[in-house]
Amino acid sequence: MDGFLHLIVTSPSGAGKTTMVRALLEAFPQLVQSVSNTTRAPRPGEVDGRDYHFVEHARFDEMVAEGDLCEWAEVHGHRYGTSMSRVRLARETHRGVVFVIDVQGARQVKAAIPDAVAVFVLPPSWEVLEQRLRGRGTEREEVIQRRLKNARDEVAMYGLFDYLIINDDLATAIEELKGVARATVAQRARRAQRAEALLRSG
Repeated sequence: MDGFLHLIVTSPSGAGKTTMVRALLEAFPQLVQSVSNTTRAPRPGEVDGRDYHFVEHARFDEMVAEGDLCEWAEVHGHRYGTSMSRVRLARETHRGVVFVIDVQGARQVKAAIPDAVAVFVLPPSWEVLEQRLRGRGTEREEVIQRRLKNARDEVAMYGLFDYLIINDDLATAIEELKGVARATVAQRARRAQRAEALLRSG
């Protein structure tokens, strides 16, 4: 890859962004996920340091006070945030960072990193989204209803994003996300220096 890729992937809870990003990282080992910090407890199957950095409220407060978070927000009663020190560490070993964050976080990352490319993953319908949330079997009814309500507000912000992917068929959605990554690294701005170097060598 030429240059450094900052890729934001956002969706309503249950739309499939986590599964899609895992497949993307398997296909592009030069990319690494920016693992967010959160004050919520792990869900079944989640691993600290892979899915999130699970931290106490006091530690989260310290990161905010230290100015280490390029974005943070309270979502569904829990706080989430991205550590810039971890992003800088990722830049030393990889060619791109993927931010898997909510709409609020996406807006803040875009403000802090203007060349970041933002992708919004849409569910095919509200009915399918509700089925996926209930299929988790990990959340109370009031939590599911709150997530569905918030999802409508999040989808209303789709205009802030560069690409929209509809996760109707997971395999197709994953291929579209891979296509976004491939297209982004081939942008003129990222490869202009290579073109100019070729002209000079002739």
